[in-house]
Amino acid sequence: MVIFVENGQTGNWAKYSPKILKQKKFSALTPYRRGKGNQTSDNLEQCAAAKELVELSRKEYIQKEQEFKLKAMKEKHELEMQIMRDKAALELEYTDMMSPFCYTGAQAPKRAPLRQFAPLLVAMVGLPGRGKSLMAKRLTRYLNYTGDVCKVYDISDYRRKHIKKYASHEMFRADNLPAWRIRQQSFREALEEAASWLQEPNHHVAILDGPNVSRAQREEIYDLVYGQLGFRVMFIECVCEDPVLLERNFKEILQYSADYRDMATEEALKDLTLKMAHYKAQYESPSLGSHWELPCPMVKVLDSGESGVVAHGVSGTRESKILGYISAAKPVQQTLYFSRHGESEFNVVGRIGGDAPLSPRGRMYAQSLAKHIHALNLPSLQIWTSTLQRTKATSAHINAPKQHLPELDEIFSGACENLTYEELSERFPRELAMRDHEKLTYRYPQGESYLDVMRRVVPVLEQLECETNVLTISHQAVLRCVLAYFLETPPEEVPYLHVPLHTIIKVTLQGYNYNMETVKMPVDCVDTNRAKPLNCSEGRSREEALLTLPAHYESVASLSGTVAYCT
Repeated sequence: MVIFVENGQTGNWAKYSPKILKQKKFSALTPYRRGKGNQTSDNLEQCAAAKELVELSRKEYIQKEQEFKLKAMKEKHELEMQIMRDKAALELEYTDMMSPFCYTGAQAPKRAPLRQFAPLLVAMVGLPGRGKSLMAKRLTRYLNYTGDVCKVYDISDYRRKHIKKYASHEMFRADNLPAWRIRQQSFREALEEAASWLQEPNHHVAILDGPNVSRAQREEIYDLVYGQLGFRVMFIECVCEDPVLLERNFKEILQYSADYRDMATEEALKDLTLKMAHYKAQYESPSLGSHWELPCPMVKVLDSGESGVVAHGVSGTRESKILGYISAAKPVQQTLYFSRHGESEFNVVGRIGGDAPLSPRGRMYAQSLAKHIHALNLPSLQIWTSTLQRTKATSAHINAPKQHLPELDEIFSGACENLTYEELSERFPRELAMRDHEKLTYRYPQGESYLDVMRRVVPVLEQLECETNVLTISHQAVLRCVLAYFLETPPEEVPYLHVPLHTIIKVTLQGYNYNMETVKMPVDCVDTNRAKPLNCSEGRSREEALLTLPAHYESVASLSGTVAYCT
């Protein structure tokens, strides 16, 4: 027989045998019913509830026991993998003993003092598809153009030297020890070559382009570059959560990355997604502020700059310059258009500088240009011109907002303004010879050099990088400097870039580089491109000085009846 008793304080039921019940103190119990357990419905309900509680407790115990076993197995696996990685790292250390940056024991140098104008290593940080490589490329282009010699060291390029053909995402698994060795070796090779390059004279900034996802890698970068060499270090982390930007970045990787060149699109996308998952599992994101792991500048770029830029500890001339640039940069699918003004009256007779009006053929080009641009039907089209009348007149027929910028004015020839090359060779033969000898750095008396123009257009270039569908109408020397930026033309070749009249130039961002196309409009014009003479000495004859001078007319009146479309 079973007796059910209800506790008057808690309201809970309990079942006891008569023998046990006699031993209980009844002061805490309510009056109870006595009888067999199956005699009342209340007793049956209490039995069922008790069974359910026991079953639930049993299931919870089994579940917790399974979770504990899985956790123990995972910890054991991670410990085994860490032991294997440590062993592999020791093997790499022995392999790297021949490295010029490897020191042991008493050989280890003291920490080098940091110099204000020391070379700088910029290390990118972030998951795949976050815009690191594009930013590294843009930053390199900007720094080289503005006078800081810069070079990118892409860790993926070093990995491809060890593995000729990319197989799959398995290469990036944390537990793939042979692949981990290769990736670690590639990281160190890129880092050491960048450090060696920075030690050469007039080398200012090296960019280490790669994920650099672990704290250990970042500490290794800092210890080598700052600790052993005394150079400056800066980290730039790219974080992107915008699905539109991520999709666009993924498409660019699939289209332009050497890893996916021979892979079908669907297969490549699946592989890239899994590759990113492997990196995400290993990612140790740097923390800013007082929690930042290293005593050097750290910049976090959110959604390629669209959501802001956060900086910590930035100091130094180059670091501040880089921060200013990436703070203004925005991700844009770019298509830019450029054109010289229509043929001017000074072009016709071979004069330089000045503020001459358009020739009859130049006015014809202005109409032809407007017709072509309107046919493209470009959304949000903008027109940027210089403040000189020939560029304003060239844009007059185009229906779009216009800005007239002094930064786009033609190179100022100073004392040589409004002269022909024949007059220059007579009045300033020494100046003309000096300019032919070193056209990039030569500055006209009381005027400008090409280097001056390159510095002058930097604000325009910084803004152009954030724009699309802009038509810039300017002048020969200025457009040489502008196009040289996007095409990464060596400085010494800038003064000789061919930028003809009556030609539309289209520049499009494709992957990490810009591609240039030209459209020659069917309106006749003179050629103003003067090649470098063979003899640039001051003692040359007048004929030698004018040997490469393009043909021109004696006067604008000589053009009568010549305005015609080319066939």
